[in-house]
Amino acid sequence: MAESTLSILLDTRRAAKGDQAGIERRQRARLGDMVTYARANSTYYRDLYKDLPDRVSDASLLPVTDKKTLMARFDDWVTDAEATLDKARAFAADPARIGDQFLDRYVLATTSGTTGTPGVFLIDDRALAVTNAMMLRMLGAWLRPRDVLRIVRGGARTSLVLATGGHFASAVAAARLQKSGRVSERLQVLSVHMPLDEIVAALNRFQPAVVAPYASVAALLADEQAAGRLNIRPVLLVLAAEGLPQPEYARIAQVFAAKVGNSYACTECMHLSQCCSEGWLHVNSDWAVLEPVDADHRPVPAGEPSHTVLLSNLANRVQPILRYDLGDRITVRPDPCPCGSPLPAIRVEGRTGEAIRFPRPDGRTVSLSPLTFAALEDRVPGLRTFQIVQRAPDAVAVRAQAEPEADPEQVRAAALRETARLLAEHGLEQVVAVERDDQPPEKTKGGKFRAVVPLED
Repeated sequence: MAESTLSILLDTRRAAKGDQAGIERRQRARLGDMVTYARANSTYYRDLYKDLPDRVSDASLLPVTDKKTLMARFDDWVTDAEATLDKARAFAADPARIGDQFLDRYVLATTSGTTGTPGVFLIDDRALAVTNAMMLRMLGAWLRPRDVLRIVRGGARTSLVLATGGHFASAVAAARLQKSGRVSERLQVLSVHMPLDEIVAALNRFQPAVVAPYASVAALLADEQAAGRLNIRPVLLVLAAEGLPQPEYARIAQVFAAKVGNSYACTECMHLSQCCSEGWLHVNSDWAVLEPVDADHRPVPAGEPSHTVLLSNLANRVQPILRYDLGDRITVRPDPCPCGSPLPAIRVEGRTGEAIRFPRPDGRTVSLSPLTFAALEDRVPGLRTFQIVQRAPDAVAVRAQAEPEADPEQVRAAALRETARLLAEHGLEQVVAVERDDQPPEKTKGGKFRAVVPLED
């Protein structure tokens, strides 16, 4: 019998109110079930696990996987033989299908390739139910009854500020809501590629009770609110996609006089964590395993930063994610979190969203979120990864890495043209010089590519 969002929510609440031993029991049982399912239904995992015991409920016994390997073995990896990579890529190439179901039964989302490999991921109904339950648990932890009442009085209007034009997880979620028709009048979807003053004007007109922007965009909106150009009174801001320096969360909350919640998640596991009142991120370890490890994939003690982190998603069966090298750098809190949650508490490094700022001749400063430059991925055929490096207040250098089958010179030239065009869309065509840098994009300590390196870095 399929698990419903309600039954999962009730269990997650019991887990959150219980002790660590109860959470670990759930984790071991679900990991064992997922490994058994993967072996029975995925050719890739059947081969990979052929020498393992019949039942495995300890993640450390599993071999490590990564995005590059799994994408190369896509058709063997998935547990549904109809879900081939060719079909998935054809679906992802059609922007009209954003928010539609792939094969009438899966959500399809793509990733930008911050580790160097773009991904195509399928999410089944069970994983969606877990994600929805975790979202409700998260909102229940963030909001008090009076907050909910204020949201209802504000018409429950919600503004999303996200990357549009692709099958990114956030864009797919927004499109699914819009196509359902249930909340269309109360939902505003704004593209992160819009000039900031247009986003501000749209928010002022809509007056949302809830705002869900990328973290770096939230910091820019806080600047606009403090300057008086933005004038909204949201009850809650839900930040996503990137991390910010810890004091920024308190600043954003103070400027808007609102609750600010954030989470650490990924397309491979959208229900991964939630923040608490103490500013820590708590891993939803009843439905996920997150292992901090060193460069040789050996465990790293609590209190020490990891080299990378290995993820096991205990919900999604169509594409099992088991001991998957996520590439992020985390530190696990060594003692119990003062918030009282029995879930593991972590801090994440390597996912920092910092705006890049350009002074204009009229005295104003134009600030662009790193995700503003995500449009390059759609505009430049054959582009694998890129990096915008601010060399001076009025100059940026573009690093571009081409796909193996693409012409590197053509890709670099196109990346330069499209960067200049993107800056022009924000009124910076006569302000910022665009230079070529033939060095490859540099990775962070966490193993990810930063789309933007601001001047102060």
